[in-house]
Amino acid sequence: MTEIVPARAVLLDMDGTLVDSTAVVERLWLEWAKPHGLDREHVLSVIHGRQGHQSMAIMLPERDHAINLAENQAMLANEASDVDGVVAIDGADRLLADLAPFPHAIVTSADVTLMNARMGEAALTVPALTVTAENVTRSKPDPEGFLLGAQLLGVHPADCVVFEDSEAGIQAAHAAGMRVVGVGAHAVKHSPEFHVADLTHVSVVPVDDGFELRVD
Repeated sequence: MTEIVPARAVLLDMDGTLVDSTAVVERLWLEWAKPHGLDREHVLSVIHGRQGHQSMAIMLPERDHAINLAENQAMLANEASDVDGVVAIDGADRLLADLAPFPHAIVTSADVTLMNARMGEAALTVPALTVTAENVTRSKPDPEGFLLGAQLLGVHPADCVVFEDSEAGIQAAHAAGMRVVGVGAHAVKHSPEFHVADLTHVSVVPVDDGFELRVD
């Protein structure tokens, strides 16, 4: 059954939502985790959706955070230079094209270099407005990034719809007072208002006062 979702703006996560970068993300993080003797499943349960230094702080809570910040910069550089296997989520190109006339932005935990590298590898157009790691002081699940995106678009948070795949991202969107379209098999576990297997199940329909989303 098709659900109609009123919206004045759309905020889009990148990794897992617009691009599938799972293989490279997990490979690099598991390499980082080896010297620390961290459990594989614990690492994979923490890293998605957060900035790297926050993930490190969760996994190594006793460590000086200055080390996390320095290692996060190295991790971002490694990720930006390793885009082998990064592909677009099905339907992402069409969704971005259909949103072009309407208020929308990427809100990602990646920095701008990594965002451009992965979006470029996936042959996706980067929206005019983005909120990246450089623009916030607190990572998802904090709502700062989504609230900043709404502010920059000039739209009330309650009128924004977020596309997200991760637990941290969905929590951040809900903390911002926004509705969520969960993308992918894992998203449904985190109580999004709507859910799709991929972005081919989303349509953007112009209406008199802007647009609406149709989700099936």
